[in-house]
Amino acid sequence: MAAAFRRAMDALYLLCIVVGCIALVLISAVIPWAVFTRYVLNSAASWPEPLAVLLTIVLTFIGAAAAYRLNLHMNVAYFANQLPARFRKLLDLLVQFLMALIALFMIVWGERLVEVTWYNTIADFPFLSVGVTYLPIPIGGVCLLLFIIERVLLGLPADPIPQHGEASREAAPFD
Repeated sequence: MAAAFRRAMDALYLLCIVVGCIALVLISAVIPWAVFTRYVLNSAASWPEPLAVLLTIVLTFIGAAAAYRLNLHMNVAYFANQLPARFRKLLDLLVQFLMALIALFMIVWGERLVEVTWYNTIADFPFLSVGVTYLPIPIGGVCLLLFIIERVLLGLPADPIPQHGEASREAAPFD
């Protein structure tokens, strides 16, 4: 059961990474287009800026969940690392509990935000519901909560990307 849950979280993590990377690539393409149309063509396109904002929402909430899974988020652990191991474990459980509260907040209030804005449209994208644009908030909250559950039950997952030193040791076994 634990191995199946870990594999499911690995797949969810990969999906979060792919979605976040696609959003980042699209942001990187849209912003130069906006600059080009404004300063070269002297006719600014109206859609790149709101699209970049929408993609940033996707990148932020989905990407943050993925970063949290592998402990790649920004954190300050100096004082926690000074504690005895027993207290570090308790502090980590407290942190996971507080993060679970944040994830639940994102799920509940994000869903309410989606529901309230579902029938509104965006001026530059009249075919797109505002509620759809806020879906990354509760979806990111669900991903985050699942990653927290995984961490509490199974521990921190292994980093799927070898670090620089690990890769060079594997590439040069005779050093």
